[in-house]
Amino acid sequence: MKILGIETSCDETSAAVVENGRDVLSNIIRSQIDIHTRYGGVVPEIASRNHVEDLPYIIDEALEKAGLTLNDIDAIAVTNGPGLVGALLIGVSQAKAMALALDKPLIGVNHIKGHIAANYIEYPDLEPPFLSLIVSGGHTHLVLVKDYDEFEVLGKTLDDAAGEAFDKIARVIGLGYPGGPKIDKAAKEGNPEAYDFPRVYLDKDSLDFSFSGLKSAVINRLNTERQKNIEIVPEDVAASFQAAVVEVLVEKAIKAAKQSGTGKIVLAGGVSANSELRERLKQRGEEEGLEIFVPSLEYCTDNAAMIASMAYFQKSEDALDLDAVPNLKITAKSV
Repeated sequence: MKILGIETSCDETSAAVVENGRDVLSNIIRSQIDIHTRYGGVVPEIASRNHVEDLPYIIDEALEKAGLTLNDIDAIAVTNGPGLVGALLIGVSQAKAMALALDKPLIGVNHIKGHIAANYIEYPDLEPPFLSLIVSGGHTHLVLVKDYDEFEVLGKTLDDAAGEAFDKIARVIGLGYPGGPKIDKAAKEGNPEAYDFPRVYLDKDSLDFSFSGLKSAVINRLNTERQKNIEIVPEDVAASFQAAVVEVLVEKAIKAAKQSGTGKIVLAGGVSANSELRERLKQRGEEEGLEIFVPSLEYCTDNAAMIASMAYFQKSEDALDLDAVPNLKITAKSV
């Protein structure tokens, strides 16, 4: 079964063709990072306009690379949430029009579930159940994947997502946008013990996350040092901040995996490209006797291959009144 996937939830325009959920025939991604960097973050209206201009050409390129025509496609899959509502609408409208014109099934996909499915592409033998740590610019979740289309959210952020915190701190210390990759790079040159930033674990048994307090602690510390004319070394701040975030993410994931008894942790989302997170999770997983699955960098960021993959495993179809849902939640069952 060949599925054409479309992804436009934020600032990446992507189309892909995936066969039987795991074999990627093409995965075309056009990033808008260079466009939004000058503004210090994603501008929703600009992102939407670029999706309108780029998406038809990206779809054509994906089909050409796969060596297929639209008639060879069995279904159209599209991210319908969560994300920026204007950006989502571009992809959803395109998918609905194609499904109607071609008389093909339409499948709406939750973006967060798509990130999980990226690992089905990376690891052909990976099967549920497993514990997934999803870390991105807008989401931080611990999800127990009981089956391909059955999910249970064990924990999530109560305020800022980890990626949001990375972006904010990167701006504060002058690294700019996008914050995640720049903090990761700067941290390699810094001392992670230069600052003793707080690790927020919440209640003893909680699997939820909170990064707003850490973010405030970093900003307050820097403001205090600037008032005292103490030299601030951005690399040290980056390394210390990153260490605080990664420690909480990893330890909560380890705890959730042991409680769920799956023995496997699957990393997913844009922040899963962070080198310290990847290394620390692998290290702690080995210490605890857990299998760790980490996607390649291509499948960490937003891409349409993961959307097409998830669509295959959902075993569901949507009507042509499918809408964009910017705050779409993870439901227990794909319907």
